[in-house]
Amino acid sequence: MKNLDSFLIPPSQAARQHGPNDCIVMSSRVRLARNLRGSAFPTWAKKPERVKVLDAVLPAVSALPEMADSFAEAMDNLTQLDKQILVERHLISREHAAKNIGSGLVLNRAETFCVMINEEDHLRMQALRPGFQIREAWQAIDALDSVLEHKLNYAFDNELGYLTACPTNLGTGIRVSAMLHLPGLVLSEQINPIIQSVNKLGLAVRGLYGEGTEALGNVFQVSNQMTLGESESVIVERLEKVLAQIIEHEENARQKLLEEKPKVLFNCIGRAYGNLAFAHIISSKETMNQLSLLRLGVDIGLFPGTERALVDELFLITQPAHLQKQLSDKLSAEERDLARADMLRDRLKAVPRPATK
Repeated sequence: MKNLDSFLIPPSQAARQHGPNDCIVMSSRVRLARNLRGSAFPTWAKKPERVKVLDAVLPAVSALPEMADSFAEAMDNLTQLDKQILVERHLISREHAAKNIGSGLVLNRAETFCVMINEEDHLRMQALRPGFQIREAWQAIDALDSVLEHKLNYAFDNELGYLTACPTNLGTGIRVSAMLHLPGLVLSEQINPIIQSVNKLGLAVRGLYGEGTEALGNVFQVSNQMTLGESESVIVERLEKVLAQIIEHEENARQKLLEEKPKVLFNCIGRAYGNLAFAHIISSKETMNQLSLLRLGVDIGLFPGTERALVDELFLITQPAHLQKQLSDKLSAEERDLARADMLRDRLKAVPRPATK
């Protein structure tokens, strides 16, 4: 078994991955849901049947050229900390982290493909790209799926399309999503009308870790809701258009704040800098929200010489599992809050106060 910690891209390196419009679109993802014909869906299957599916799917996925030298493992062989680290990196879902015997994952070396086995469906395969690269992610996962379909007997109906555990995934089985950093819309109190408009278009807006989670750090996930009755290319194109509009709204909101309410904006960013750089106790939630404002400050030029990559790295390494892994010790919530503050003070001591007029 490979060591997950040594396999994963170091946070400092992961934070330096760039893509189009990445000051607003942090990442793009396209996920496909697939099931094997003649096997019960994972939620209904008994343990022996789940294990049988895992034994069939894991080697088939691992043998794909795109998954050469991959991390392929059953979920019951991973520690709870390892699972939580994968969640914090958005490589697996919170639901998959709760799985044990009969479930698994295959992750490629570049962390651009990850396949969850026996989550809600037999296969949840996803392509991930930095920045605004939805079409590229779709093309990548479509090619991988086409090869895999020759190896595995998918459950498919000529009228309904790909059969899935949840009716909302029926048809194409595609979920297209982007993770957006929208502090301008939040600070200017425009985020709720934007969310309502997006919902009316048949798209979903969720928090940092997907369905049922809050938008920590002003990070929102936008995705399609239905997969039946439309082709994959139509779904991808519609989401691309909506995301382009959201990007424009966020850019306009930032510019308007700078022009009309600069003191309000500088106050929010300055307070965030002070809290992060000088706190001795700070929670994960507060850290995410304050780092969001620090990231905004970097993007609008208030911290000359400071790279956004530093903030993006801190977004990751201050989260509970990553923090615990670095300190190689089991920490209580209170101890994590102390250690997190120590880390932030140390990493931000070289960052000068915001250069406001």
